[in-house]
Amino acid sequence: MNLDDIHRGIRKYKKRRRIGRGVGSGLGKTAGRGHKGQRSRAGFSMHPTFEGGQMPLVRRIPKRGFNNRWGQTVAVVNVADLEARFDNDAEVNPETLRSKDLAKGRYDKLKVLGNGELTKRLKVAAHMFSKSALEKIEQAGGQIVVLPGKAPVVKNKMAPKKQKAGD
Repeated sequence: MNLDDIHRGIRKYKKRRRIGRGVGSGLGKTAGRGHKGQRSRAGFSMHPTFEGGQMPLVRRIPKRGFNNRWGQTVAVVNVADLEARFDNDAEVNPETLRSKDLAKGRYDKLKVLGNGELTKRLKVAAHMFSKSALEKIEQAGGQIVVLPGKAPVVKNKMAPKKQKAGD
């Protein structure tokens, strides 16, 4: 064995298949498409989920429930979580909650719920508060800041009809 035999036959890039370039290439004549039929013709294309006329998997699987694409997602934080993670006189807002891993991911609104006890004075900023959360934060001497939510989409209203001169 010679040292130059070690890398013989090893190439950095694999050569591409040259389809339809003669019988000797192994993929000549029908160019790997077989004989006759729809798939052998030029310009053939098929939907990626087509299963040969069989009922497609997407239609076989039962669908349940309702998926509201336009519904707003609400992140929820309990008063007990605020008690555990924040010091006295701290500011609680979506950014600080994200940094403490309490309100993770994407959401449209942040809601504070009243589950647990609160003894610390906190300045809490959120979009929504439950009644019990409001009471507990105020009892502890904290402040509440209601953040503005997403502006609702106003549908285009039709222009009022013009009145005729004789009316």
